[in-house]
Formats: sequence, structure tokens, C-alpha cells
Amino acid sequence: MEIATALLFAIVFALGGLVLAAYKLGLLYQLFHKTETQSPRHGGESVAEVLRAHGVKFVFTLVGGHISPILVACEKLGIRIVDTRHEATAVFAADAVARLSGTVGVAVVTAGPGLTNTVTAVKNAQMAESPVLVMGGAAGTLLQGRGALQDIDQMSLFKPLCKFCASVRSVREIIPTVRKALAIAQSGTPGPVFIEFPIDTLYPFHLVSKEFGVKNPPKGIMGKIVTWYLHNHLNNLFAGAWETRDLFPLPVHIPQATDDQVQKCIELVSRAKKPVILLGSQATLPPTPADNIRMALESLGIPCFLGGMSRGMLGRDSALHIRQNRRDALKDADLVLLAGTVCDFRLSYGRVLSRHSKIIAVNRDKTQLLKNSDMFWKPTVAIQGDAGSFLIRLSQGLKGHKCPEDWPQSLKAGDVIKEKVNRLKADEKTDHHLNPLRVLHRVDELMADDSIIVADGGDFVGSAAYILKPRGPLRWLDPGAFGTLGVGGGFALGAKLCRPESEVWIIYGDGSLGYSVAEFDTFTRHKTPIIALVGNDACWSQISREQVPILGSNVACGLAFTDYHIVADGYGGKGVQIGRKDEDKLDDLIKEAQKETREGRATLLNVLIGKTNFREGSISV
Repeated sequence: MEIATALLFAIVFALGGLVLAAYKLGLLYQLFHKTETQSPRHGGESVAEVLRAHGVKFVFTLVGGHISPILVACEKLGIRIVDTRHEATAVFAADAVARLSGTVGVAVVTAGPGLTNTVTAVKNAQMAESPVLVMGGAAGTLLQGRGALQDIDQMSLFKPLCKFCASVRSVREIIPTVRKALAIAQSGTPGPVFIEFPIDTLYPFHLVSKEFGVKNPPKGIMGKIVTWYLHNHLNNLFAGAWETRDLFPLPVHIPQATDDQVQKCIELVSRAKKPVILLGSQATLPPTPADNIRMALESLGIPCFLGGMSRGMLGRDSALHIRQNRRDALKDADLVLLAGTVCDFRLSYGRVLSRHSKIIAVNRDKTQLLKNSDMFWKPTVAIQGDAGSFLIRLSQGLKGHKCPEDWPQSLKAGDVIKEKVNRLKADEKTDHHLNPLRVLHRVDELMADDSIIVADGGDFVGSAAYILKPRGPLRWLDPGAFGTLGVGGGFALGAKLCRPESEVWIIYGDGSLGYSVAEFDTFTRHKTPIIALVGNDACWSQISREQVPILGSNVACGLAFTDYHIVADGYGGKGVQIGRKDEDKLDDLIKEAQKETREGRATLLNVLIGKTNFREGSISV
């Protein structure tokens, strides 16, 4: 017992000495770090300084008290703050900016439900390979897990969605963490990154210290220990906060094909008689300018099928751009180049590729590069590298070599036949309202050459993908492989801010419009006039087209011929309803909408459409 008592006294004495020493160190720490504790600066300023140094022009948000210092600091440094009506829209807008500008798109939202509202949009950015920085507020560092307002385990939500996640624990960590996140977002296969900012890392010391103060501390030694602990934590939170740090971008790693891989592909292509290129969104990523890729494709002379963001890469009417009969072309091809294209559901998991074809696959992501290659297809050459720069090197190595002209001409002839059939379908009368194909053909004819098309919907948008022709590179925005509805408002907002001189069209289904029609308020407040074309058939037709014949019920598919144009008016835009009685003046109404947007008003064309059998048999799952 005597030994045990002696040990207990020794432990207590040692702990007391440690506490006393730490308390003295805390006092010294306060003495030597008065710069941090007396400074009026706050962590939001550090965030803003890094963003400005990285060329960020827009920050999208839905305001919240947790994140106000970031927003105020960004505004002071000339970064435009664009507030939306839903947090998902903020991330969708950041995604669009990333795609069109070649930089990182930035969204800042408040803690808890503010962040959970972004999850679908963040997942969409991950699958679309868009470099997006999402910053979120959080409960204070000492209050997390203690029942603070909007306090949840945010990191566990975003780790599966993001390439990089970090929770800032002191003000001095802000600059290096934001720089690192921005570099990771753009490196390798681009994607979203997430940083959590506890509220006490963003506000000034004098405000945070009030919150840390203990109003009725316990008496005696316990009171001193609690007071010391809080002071010590506060001092550590701000220690070194305002030391000078490098703000500028870290190196970005982009994987490249080796010289041997490129040479092997040059040899394969030079021997091919019927080569085909399938170009995916990844081919539009930096650092290679889209116009350089277009010139490389024209130099190669190989017929191309364009998907995702690569739509429009060859302009409106290129002899090399094949839009129809892809399955037949792949069956006949002796070489297929998958340039950023993935063998997922969009290529029937690779089953559409002929076993007799040589296949070159190029993708930054190894998993995407080889997806389903163990089941339905085998690459002849698989390159984990950047598709855009690979195409440039391939065209340089094949300079002077041309694909046999009769091959692209034969495929183009198939296009002409198919599109004539589509034109005839556009002239058919529907049982009710307007023929949607006719509407889309008229829009395609009247659309400005600098237009950007945002696709947000099912059946109507599926038809639009066959009829509307983007005029150039980076002029088509769709959600990508995730098939997300609701991207329209955010994508259009980001596009109009990046390209204010361009005509921005959202092609909406009447179902998908419901997700973001409230952003007409955002378009009005932020002076970003767009044109929304709504194919209103009072139905979730993409689903109904299969559900009714297979299961015998239209349950949950029916909508109404709602007056969406009045909703647009209410949010400060201009709404117009177009029905069968307006068929003869359809062109005039489209031109009037274009005029309204040039004069600064967002416009919604609520087009009442009937049913056709176009795309009959296409699936939605």
C-alpha cells in the first residue's frame, strides 16, 4: 500500500508540474504572439488571397453565417460572389466554370444542410471529371461532436466523392491547404476537392476569444486548468496566422503517353483503312487548347463521333463529324481510337466494339481506361495519359498521312440519309400541340453561332442531342455519365458568366425544369440573361415511354401543362407560352426571345409539345 500511495503522489506531482509548466508556456506564448491576437484580420482573408492568386474570378454560394468571412474577403479582393437559390446550383455553376475556363470552379456553402444539399452536384462533378473546389463551414473546433448547430460528420460524406478532403484546424493551415486542394483538383484525372472550415478558423481573434471565454469557471485548480486549456487552444488556433506564405499555384501533374506508346499508335493508324475516333469529354481538358485538338483531328482526317463536352469540336457541319449510325460504323471499323471515351453503358459496356478491330484507348484514369475490358473488349494499346495532347502528338507523327477519303464519305452519306428521315418526322402533325422535332430544328437554324447549349432533361433533351448542332468546341454542357437532372440553372449561370457575349440556351424537359426554375431569380439579380427552351408535354416521358407498355401504368409520370412562363415573369424574367396556334410565328417568337436576352432579360419559352415515335426503343436505365 505504501508503494502504491507513493506512486500516486508522484504521478499527481508530475502532472501538476506539467500543468504549471504548460500554463507558464501559454503565458509566454501570448506574450510573443500578440501580433496574431491583436490583429483585426481573419481566416476568410487568407482563403480569398489564395483564390485571387490562382486566377479565380467567381465564387458561387448560398450564404450562411459559418462562411461569411470568406465571402466578404473575396468581394473585397474583386472576386465576384454569385449567390444562388440552392446549394446544388452553386456547385453546378462552379462545374460549368471549370469546364469552360480550364481553371478550378469554386463553391462555398454553409455547414450541415448547406453541404448535404451539394452531394448530388459534387458526385456529378466527380463522374464528369470536373475540377471543383467545395468549401464548407463547420462547427467550432472545440464544439464538434458536442451538439452544435448544424454539426455533423461532414468529412465522412465527402471522402467517397472527392479526390482530397481536409478539415482546417488552425488559421495558419488555411493557405497551404487551399493551395494543395487546388493543385490536386487539376492533377491526374480532375475532380472535386473539399475543405471544411470550422467557424473559429475564419473569424477574427477578438470575436473568437469571446466565444472561448468561460463565464463561470469551476473554482480551484480545476478552474485554472480549464481556463488554461481554453486559452492555450485559442492561442494555438491563431499562432503564426499572419506569417507571409506563398500564395501561388503548386505544380499540376498531368499523365502523358510515352514516346514508345505514341509510336506504336502511329504505326497502327497508318495501316488502318477504316479508322474511327470516339472523342469524350476528357479530350477537352487543359492544357491543350480545344482549337489545337480540332486542327489535329482535321489533319488526321479520321471520321469522329463526338460525345459530352467534345460535341462541337469540329464545328457545325464538318465532313469528319459523324452523328448517326455509330453502331454500324464501329462494326465495320478496323481501328477504333477511344480518346477519353469510356466503355460504360454509353458503349454497351464495350459490346459495340468489334473483336476484329484494333483498339487504342487513352484515358487519364486507369479504372476508366480499362472498364469492362475483362468482359466484352480488349485494348490493343492502353495508354494512361492525357487524350488531348496524345492526339496532337499522333497527328504530328502522321503528318502527310491521310485516312482513305471514301471511308468518311460513306459514313457521312449515312448521316445525310438519316437526317433527311428526321426532317420528315419534324413535318408530321402530332395529335396535340407542336411537333418537338420541328421546334428543335427551328431553334437550330436560328441559334447564334456563339451559342452555348446546356442540356437538362430526358426525352426532349435526348431528341435535341440528335438535332441541335453546337457551333464550336466547349459549346455543349450536359451532366455526363451520372445522368443528373437539375444541372440547367447552374450550368447556364456559370456559362453566361464565363462567356457573357454568348447566347446561352438551356434545353429543359418540363420535369427537369422544376429543379432549377427558381434560378430565374438568380439570372435577374446577377444580370445573366439566358434562354430556357422548355419542351412541355406534361409528362416524365423518358420513363413513361417504357413504364406504360411494360408495366401497364403511368403512375408518377404525369405532370400538367403548367404555366411555367408565368413563373419566369414572377422572378423578373420574360416568359412566353408557345402552342399550336403560334406555329406560324414560331420563328418570330424565337427571335424575340433572343432580342430579350440581348437586352438583359432571361427568357423562358414554354413550348407545348405533343408525342412522336422519335427515339422509340431507346432505354433510360
